[in-house]
Amino acid sequence: MQSYIGRFAPSPSGPLHFGSLICALVSFLHARQANGAWLVRIEDVDTTRVKAGADQTILSQLQAHGMQWDGETLYQTARNKAYQHALDTLREKQLVYACSCTRQEIKSKGKYYTGTCRDRELPFEGNAIRLINNCTDSSFIDLHLGNVEVDPSFCSEDICIKRKDGLFAYNLAVVLDDIAQKVSHVVRGADLIDTTIQQQQIYRLLGEKAPKYFHLPAICIEHGRKLSKQNHAAPIQNNQASVNLICALKIIGLSTDTLDENMPVDGLIQWAIENWSPNLLAKRREILFSGINTV
Repeated sequence: MQSYIGRFAPSPSGPLHFGSLICALVSFLHARQANGAWLVRIEDVDTTRVKAGADQTILSQLQAHGMQWDGETLYQTARNKAYQHALDTLREKQLVYACSCTRQEIKSKGKYYTGTCRDRELPFEGNAIRLINNCTDSSFIDLHLGNVEVDPSFCSEDICIKRKDGLFAYNLAVVLDDIAQKVSHVVRGADLIDTTIQQQQIYRLLGEKAPKYFHLPAICIEHGRKLSKQNHAAPIQNNQASVNLICALKIIGLSTDTLDENMPVDGLIQWAIENWSPNLLAKRREILFSGINTV
């Protein structure tokens, strides 16, 4: 059995930008240096955000930048039966309930959901479904950042696992997918760091072991605002792959003075595998986009 299985799981809401390239690269290098498998999963569970053709664009961008994944590409929309089966199991154990609260109603009562509908016995049909969360943990050990503290109120918030519109929620889907793919290490941006505690709780309730987590700095436009598709980040261009990679390698801590923009992509990737170390990566949650030489 493969001892290390990592993954890169982009949302097909648009092409990869520079921030997502860095996330993919660190995830790829982490897996390859461990002689492990590196999987690619298309996280299209939120079909309202999917852009036609974006999945193929993303896959072509990864290949153009020298990152070839192992095995077949998994699509979340092919796994609705698995998500429903897990939800049914949790319902049989009386670990879920229906919730009619809107985002506006939740926000009006404070920052986090406070269990308003837990004892209301609302019908499941036409309502969101929440997982009863009695988690008492508010910290975890990250492979990169060490001890991470998360707001206890967020950690113990009852978790939405199916939305009112009938779509399964990210937290449930991502956990079930990682279990199905036997993912041992999750390398992702620090913008997702707070969700780790809630996801670890879902693992516990499902009787499964959570993977190890490694959170790298998110590339941000300004403090607390990451470079993203929603913020209209420019897509990376395949015909500038070597330039893109050299810039990304510099951001993740490598000295790139000996590298040439005319070097082949495969050569750059092999050089990175041989020379990069996680210890070179900044131990913080974000890097400001304005403070780096971008492509």
